[in-house]
Amino acid sequence: MRAISGLWRWRHNPLRRATDLAEAWVALAALLLILAVAPLAGSLIGGLAQDTLQESVREQRTSRHLVTATVVRKVEGSRLDVDPEASTGRDMRTRVVADWTGPDGSAHRAAVMAGMDTPQPGDRFTIWTDRQGRTVARPLDTATAATHAVLAGFGAALLTAGLVEGGRRLIVWRMVRRRYARWDQAWDKAGPDWGRTGTGC
Repeated sequence: MRAISGLWRWRHNPLRRATDLAEAWVALAALLLILAVAPLAGSLIGGLAQDTLQESVREQRTSRHLVTATVVRKVEGSRLDVDPEASTGRDMRTRVVADWTGPDGSAHRAAVMAGMDTPQPGDRFTIWTDRQGRTVARPLDTATAATHAVLAGFGAALLTAGLVEGGRRLIVWRMVRRRYARWDQAWDKAGPDWGRTGTGC
């Protein structure tokens, strides 16, 4: 809006300089670019991120398997930790040594995180593994992938708007520098004759 009001203000103003009008046009062009290009960039980046992340969700769903593990013993010195992958951030987990059978039939024993407050030998719980039975993080869910895609699109739109605004500021800065340089040249020409009688000053 400042760009439009700036153009209107300088439209018939007798004090208007060419640079004033140019600055207003640059501001209007930057505003129109932000309104047109930033949403487009956000939409494109968000769409690409959505496609990539949803493909990753599909791959993880086919390559990661939920298997049942059995507690052998609690790891000495282990304490309750918040599960970083939990949606609520309140799920507590304890490190235990457990046995499980992988999807390929291989037997495994290792220290893993169990979603229990007080695990006892023989307790059963589920863990995510790959096809060979190695523990992996839980697969990305569709809603989380969509949220990340929206954030990526929003970030791209903000970055685009920032780049356009940065470009506008750089152009205006160069115009102001050029204006000051012209003023300095004009003062240098007028300086030797300033205040002399008969010089027309």
